[in-house]
Amino acid sequence: MFSIIQAAGWPIWPLIACSILALALVIERFLSLKVAKVAPPRLLDEAIAASRRAVPGPDVVTQLEQNSALGEVLASGLRALNSDPRCTELDLRAHVENTGRAVAHRLERYLSALATIASAAPLLGLLGTVIGMIEIFGSQAPGTAGVPGGNPAQLAHGISVALYNTAFGLIVAIPSLIFWRYFRVRVDEYLLTLELSAERFVRHLIALRQS
Repeated sequence: MFSIIQAAGWPIWPLIACSILALALVIERFLSLKVAKVAPPRLLDEAIAASRRAVPGPDVVTQLEQNSALGEVLASGLRALNSDPRCTELDLRAHVENTGRAVAHRLERYLSALATIASAAPLLGLLGTVIGMIEIFGSQAPGTAGVPGGNPAQLAHGISVALYNTAFGLIVAIPSLIFWRYFRVRVDEYLLTLELSAERFVRHLIALRQS
């Protein structure tokens, strides 16, 4: 592996940095976007059951808030009623929507960085290719007294720089693009789940307040 890096020359180092960063982002997103951390399947039903007769106390609301991203959204509605039992439907929805926007921003964190790596890696590979081509043409400069020259070692190095950087740029870009698309779809599905769950819970809280 080290011999390949040496053959590819200095342009490959930015690509290596991009690959390490992309791997770290993919691992972080896999850990952060687990179902249990975002939208546990039975949490909404449990929250409705816990607040069927009355608004739970602060301890229960705090526990719900710390459960997951969905729990944080649901807890915001309960906190609004705890702080002001007479709050209007508009205020209640505003509390839930504001929390939902913050949660959505957190779910989408680092996706733009992963997309940037997927877009920039082929360009960095192209930069290495151009540098390799420059070395190739430089090795074919005329020798002394106009005699055709050419350094075979420099020619081979220029070709290796061009090809290795092109290949490595694609190796970094393709998985980054695949994972970015995968996480993008996963986040969109989570956001839809959060939106529908929040709407159902708000209707439940409005009915609870009116009872």
